[in-house]
Amino acid sequence: MELESILAYLRNKTILITGATGFLAMVFVEKILRVQPDVKRLYLLLRATDAESAAYRMKNEILGKELFKVLRETRGEDFDSFISQKVVALPGDVSFENLGVKDVILMKNMCTEIQIIVSSAANTKFDERYDISLSINTFGVLHMLSFANKCLKLEMLLHISTAYVCGEKVGLILEDSTSMNNRVKKMPRFDFEVVEKNLVNEKLNELRTQDVSEEVITNTMKDLGIERAKLHGWPNTYVFTKAMGEALLNHHSKNNLPFVIVRPPIVSSTYSEPFPGWVQGYRTIDSVIAGYCKGKLTRLLLDPMTICDMIPVDMVVNSIIAAIVVNANKSSGIIYHMGSSLRNPIKFYDIRSFAFKYFTKYPWINKDEKPIVVRKISTFKTLATFHMYMKIRYSLPLKGLKLVNKVSGQSFQDVYAKYNRKLRLAMRMVELYRPYLLFKGINAEELRKITKEGYIEAKDFNFDPTCIDWEDYIMSTHIPGFLQHVLIK
Repeated sequence: MELESILAYLRNKTILITGATGFLAMVFVEKILRVQPDVKRLYLLLRATDAESAAYRMKNEILGKELFKVLRETRGEDFDSFISQKVVALPGDVSFENLGVKDVILMKNMCTEIQIIVSSAANTKFDERYDISLSINTFGVLHMLSFANKCLKLEMLLHISTAYVCGEKVGLILEDSTSMNNRVKKMPRFDFEVVEKNLVNEKLNELRTQDVSEEVITNTMKDLGIERAKLHGWPNTYVFTKAMGEALLNHHSKNNLPFVIVRPPIVSSTYSEPFPGWVQGYRTIDSVIAGYCKGKLTRLLLDPMTICDMIPVDMVVNSIIAAIVVNANKSSGIIYHMGSSLRNPIKFYDIRSFAFKYFTKYPWINKDEKPIVVRKISTFKTLATFHMYMKIRYSLPLKGLKLVNKVSGQSFQDVYAKYNRKLRLAMRMVELYRPYLLFKGINAEELRKITKEGYIEAKDFNFDPTCIDWEDYIMSTHIPGFLQHVLIK
């Protein structure tokens, strides 16, 4: 059988990428431009009021990143000219109809040109305001789907979701939407887009009639998101709204629409492309690394023997490209879980050991220019033991301080308020991060097999995690990369 070519498929293709300033989307854009310079055009949807603002964001928040240094070196003086020919900064917003694109002629051209859509726009804050998260992660999918149905040459709509839409299931998770859709259908009405939208509007109107501050509105809408998520079996606002977005895509997509959903777990720094260790912002596990190296995190809620399902971002991007090519022009609706837990699992115990080893050898230097001495993190395997510890160590002393403050005529009010606020924040963070620290097991095999057996450039689009030496990757690539590109900056 003659092997097919991924690069040949990508030649002369026009691609729309939403959420273009996001971590995954940027690595996707860089990879396409670097390996297939004969791509016709990339439209990058950016939240901006006009074309000038969009171009400014693209230059400073995407192309100006160190991520593009290899491409810049390769193109040399031709880089700016190459970008101007291949990339369009598109002002818009998935929260609106027609993706917020106001230029009628541009919209018409896009609908006749675009062959591939990579739906990457998302608000990834675990406890974002419910109205904001809903508008992007849920209804943004509907707007994107509406636009996709207008694209006359569409060959593939690839939607990036998250492995955690599956909730807190344990074990091997099947690559379909049946389980999640069943959970969504158990909600009072399957037209939950109406139910949730009305709920949000009613709450906002209620708050505005009460003439409360923006801070109160924000906190109330954040609490509403967590409340609605937990009511329906999801741990936080982010995964709940992403799950509803997936359900809308499956429910409203037409039978002939070629679409695929990719669900990555924890996404970490680049493994090899365009160079090892590049990362943007605090990924889920990096918040732990940052707190640990500075000596601020000494205990953690997790079972150290639990598998941490993480995968480097360039492998996720390779899987996205493979999924597009393999499923183009097919009414598949396939869901791919892109994790490492089945083929090359790493336990939190190992990450803890690697971090201890690294920061013992290369300690963080504090503002007083003194090295921070780290110890191995103590762990709580269950939420109950963690709550017991917090009660004895912090809650009871805080209640004592509250009593002393009351007896002394509010003399310690500032101290009490400070520590009470810190305790509440710590407990909230535990609730938000718990699913990511106790999540177990996802799988994606068929796509690897098809890509390996059917395409010439399978090695150039590798997403098989068995090649990862986790100790070497964590200690020589991920931690140094996170420190260089995020924490020190």
